[in-house]
Amino acid sequence: MSEWIGLLRSLIVYWRPGRQPGLRRLYAPFVREGDLVFDVGAHLGDRSAAFAALGARVIAFEPQPRVARWLRRLVGHNPSIVVREEAVGARSGIAHLAISRRHPTVSTMSESWRTNAEGANPGFVGVRWESSIQVPVVTLDALIESYGTPSFCKIDVEGYEAEVLVGLSQPLAALSVEFVAGHLGVAVDCIRRLTQLGAYQFNVVAGEGRSFDFEAWRTAEEMLGWLEAGAGGCSSGDVYARLELVNATASPDA
Repeated sequence: MSEWIGLLRSLIVYWRPGRQPGLRRLYAPFVREGDLVFDVGAHLGDRSAAFAALGARVIAFEPQPRVARWLRRLVGHNPSIVVREEAVGARSGIAHLAISRRHPTVSTMSESWRTNAEGANPGFVGVRWESSIQVPVVTLDALIESYGTPSFCKIDVEGYEAEVLVGLSQPLAALSVEFVAGHLGVAVDCIRRLTQLGAYQFNVVAGEGRSFDFEAWRTAEEMLGWLEAGAGGCSSGDVYARLELVNATASPDA
């Protein structure tokens, strides 16, 4: 029963009426007809659907078996979306995924993130990870070798984002990584990794919003300062990164 409650909660949050147009507006500056997009941590596929609606070919990754079945039901009929029941990480192989049946959105491969979650963020009070399964893991580099370089990569993997970027050795035009209060060091590590790969600018979307919080894109130093100062009190959200050269002629609010 708890698994169904968790999935129902996700369906209400991520597939509520009116959400898709906002997601398409958010991603339109990054995703165009014919582009390739990686959706790492696709969950129930609301973002994958938005990418596909913009004309992209989408590779969606969801390692939780029950969630992956629902992902296929919701978006697998779309010929532009390929669902892979795998995780993405620092190296290819097998890893343990801790499963929260009642809160499937917080199932994670990060042991430290799970161990410290309740004490670090009040939103995790009462969350439990009842079981662990082994899941196949692939790297972004391996995926690029197979599919090509994506124009955008969404990474939302509950504290494992920095590990995903360890498996990437080239800059991508644009991407996003989740941040969560109490674990902001993960996002800090992501930004530091990205600065090793290229010259990026950064922005933020708080929570499940569909618009950028900052009017002007920020430097890596400014973004690190914002995170280290507490992320403006945001409980969670996504940090967006875009290569400066790629966006040199883009409009300021793109």
